[in-house]
Amino acid sequence: MARVPAAVTAAATVVSAAARRIRDRARTLPRPQRDRRAAPAVGLAAQPHPFTRALGLLCVVLLGAWLGLLIVGNVRVPVGPMNTTMTLRPSLTGGTKINVSPLGALELHSHQAPLRLDVDVDQLDPVRAEALVDHPERLSGLQDEVTRDVEHGTLDLAVRSCIAVVSGATALGLAVYRRPRRALAAGGLALTLLAASGATAFATWNPKSVLEPKFSGLLSSAPSLVGNARNIVSEFDVYQEELARLVRNVTKLYDVTSTLPAYQPDPSTIRVLHVSDIHLNPASWKIIASLVDQYAIDVIVDSGDTMDHGTAAENGFLDPIADLGAPYVWVRGNHDSGATQRYLEHMKNVHVLDDGRAETVAGLRFAGIGDPQFTPDRSVSPGGDAAEVLAGDRLASALRDQRAAGTPVDIAIAHEPTAARETDGDVPMVLAGHLHHEGMEVMKYGTRLRIEGSTGGSGLRAVEGKYPDPIEASVLYLDRDTRRLQAWDEIKLGGLGLTTAEVSRHLPKENQPGAPTSPTPSGTTPRATP
Repeated sequence: MARVPAAVTAAATVVSAAARRIRDRARTLPRPQRDRRAAPAVGLAAQPHPFTRALGLLCVVLLGAWLGLLIVGNVRVPVGPMNTTMTLRPSLTGGTKINVSPLGALELHSHQAPLRLDVDVDQLDPVRAEALVDHPERLSGLQDEVTRDVEHGTLDLAVRSCIAVVSGATALGLAVYRRPRRALAAGGLALTLLAASGATAFATWNPKSVLEPKFSGLLSSAPSLVGNARNIVSEFDVYQEELARLVRNVTKLYDVTSTLPAYQPDPSTIRVLHVSDIHLNPASWKIIASLVDQYAIDVIVDSGDTMDHGTAAENGFLDPIADLGAPYVWVRGNHDSGATQRYLEHMKNVHVLDDGRAETVAGLRFAGIGDPQFTPDRSVSPGGDAAEVLAGDRLASALRDQRAAGTPVDIAIAHEPTAARETDGDVPMVLAGHLHHEGMEVMKYGTRLRIEGSTGGSGLRAVEGKYPDPIEASVLYLDRDTRRLQAWDEIKLGGLGLTTAEVSRHLPKENQPGAPTSPTPSGTTPRATP
């Protein structure tokens, strides 16, 4: 057997004795201290940054609230003779969207908040609708009934949404954090955010939004929902009356089986269809004819660029104008040649305006000037704005001469907006095109400038860009007595290969309910004659 050195034996004896003393002392300590003594030493765990924790909690709250709204955040509400479903949805712009299946949707800029109110018209109650049709006297009380229905539905939706938001955020918080206190914090934060959104919506609520709706869907049904111009400018309680009228119109839409109700424009308005920049698109004629029939158009105004190169070979493209069903007022654009103009001058029912010449058509007095430049392709350099300004000055001078002769012009027409701007102060309204996108503005001296988009979807040029240009036109409603603009509808159809349709109703600021009356019938402030 190997011998162990004495020093090693002595060290082992000392270590064994020390170990026994430690064990004996540990037995005399309380259990918590023994556990701490026995526990191995560990490093400190890294704690997440407070901003990261707050961001994570906010994400949980938003996702949980959204899921809650999706699952239980809707109510079924009878509104007059219709059964509807009201729902709150997250949104960056707010507003109200009324879905009238299968006709499309009606959008209102009713409020600005991160929540949008969706109203789905599910079906028409045949019993209530029949009672309304059989007893027209009940229409007088429909206004108050609809208002009460909407108020009750909104209150019910608010309560249900609160429950849905808090429940969704709390449940998701419990699933993520597995701590009741954190889950309750998520529910409380969700309720706070919903209350803040509701307060924002209440503070920005705009009941007049029903006067300027945007309709998307079937084009033929849009005017029936939007209504006529006379109702829009009447003085009445805006919210209740317009809401009741909307319900009546939707009821009519559901009450028919094979055809939609015809649009009946008010007889006190003159309806002008403004088109421009057709650029040889043959589909434009069918669209224009449909709009003339649907809106009962009195006169069509074309602000130029009907052609693409202005050649004599293109003249046959113009022949459908004679059968559009309304007088056609036309001015030359920079893609229309003198040959184009002469061809139209000999066409029945067409009124070609140039050099400031004025004519009265459909009760309105028009004056126009053709574009001084002919630029059919890129090989021709345009003359620039100087030529357009000079043409605009000639048109303005003709307008002043007409006014001095006691035959003031109601609407002036030029192709280029640069030329049209020179008429500011000499005419209530001037129409133009050329830019291939719509616009409306009141210039410095009070003349309203309407720029139309491309009614041909920019013609063959539609295939040059990444996305096709929309087909645009507008219907202008003018008072038959004062010749002042009452309202206008912007009509936008999907371009090449698209099948969307959108109609937006707009009101001049002076025609908003409660607005002061314009001091002059023309609505312009005449500028000094140079």
